[in-house]
Amino acid sequence: MATFTYKAIDANGQEVSDKLVAADRATAIEQLFDLSLNPVSVERTEEAQPQGLFARFGGISKREIDSFTRQLANLLAAGVPMSRALSILSREASRVASKKLWAVIHDQVAGGMSLADSLSLHPKAFSPIYVAMVRAGETGGFLDIVLEQIATFRAREADLKGRVKAALVYPIILAVLAAGIMVFLLTFFIPRFSQMFAEFGGSLPALTRYIVVASDILVKYWFVLVIGIALIVFAIQRMLTSDEGRRSMEGLMLRTPLFGTGMARFALVRFCRMLGTLVGAGVPLIASLRVAKEAIGNQVLADTVSSATESVQKGNPLARSLEGCRLLFPASVIEMVSVAEESGRLDQELVRLAGAYEEELDRHLKMMVTLIEPALLFLMAVLVGTVVIGMLLPIFNLQELIR
Repeated sequence: MATFTYKAIDANGQEVSDKLVAADRATAIEQLFDLSLNPVSVERTEEAQPQGLFARFGGISKREIDSFTRQLANLLAAGVPMSRALSILSREASRVASKKLWAVIHDQVAGGMSLADSLSLHPKAFSPIYVAMVRAGETGGFLDIVLEQIATFRAREADLKGRVKAALVYPIILAVLAAGIMVFLLTFFIPRFSQMFAEFGGSLPALTRYIVVASDILVKYWFVLVIGIALIVFAIQRMLTSDEGRRSMEGLMLRTPLFGTGMARFALVRFCRMLGTLVGAGVPLIASLRVAKEAIGNQVLADTVSSATESVQKGNPLARSLEGCRLLFPASVIEMVSVAEESGRLDQELVRLAGAYEEELDRHLKMMVTLIEPALLFLMAVLVGTVVIGMLLPIFNLQELIR
């Protein structure tokens, strides 16, 4: 199915223009004649296909997509036909961008396209994960349930990301504050002391000389330091754009104490919840594994899941296939997945594991922040204290310097 833009003459001799959805141009022209319209021009509309995971469509926010998903689920569960439900959502949309998108989806579905096919034409708003779950719901006849699962999944995902960001806010503020204080001391405070010491003459303590030299370098060559920092940031960004560079950086982060464990647990929670939701929605296991792998957010860990997917394709059980991913899946998780496979409760167990390890991740984040806060405060005190002591040492010998 494709979207066509047309101009035509109606029964009153007026020129009208609009869009319609059809399999090809000939079918589109036939539809116009069926509507008592004489086509003047019929052109196929090419739509951009950018990638993204639950991203924005033009000016449409994630919250609007979430609202669309939950409201559509409620309307379908109440027995409202699909076309009418989409029309209601389009009519009640509060913003122009969302109103236009819902209207386009309505026209495409009313023209005979499935909802999944229509959503796949707008990947900036609806990711492949979203579309795969909708397609499974349409095929199985339980679309309203799947849409409710998608809305719940997105809400839990947003909550988890929010907690991770909140846990990192205070340590980042402390680090920025420490850097700002050091820059202030080295560029404003110390140069004034340096002038005073130079007037007195005499030899300064070694610590004071080192601090004065560091201050002079920062004041005279600050632009070189700024350029150097910019080049380092640029080099890191370039490295992260390549697969090998990203794997190297992510592997280094995974080996970092505290942070590595947190990253692995975050990936485990996202993977289990996504896989459990997809399997529960009726998506085949192989397809679910491939889609859930994209939700991990870490290429090193995703590579291990790719190996597990190949093993499942060969007929091996999921639990046995995941044994080679011990960095992501602890032994206890493997055992629970194995039991769930045998009992036919894999989707429920995966969602339960996601909830359990989400609580563990929350405790780990709190512990990490509890340890980082005093460490950063201690580091800040050491740096500032060293500078202050270095400036006070000559004052203790002020009488000798004056002589």
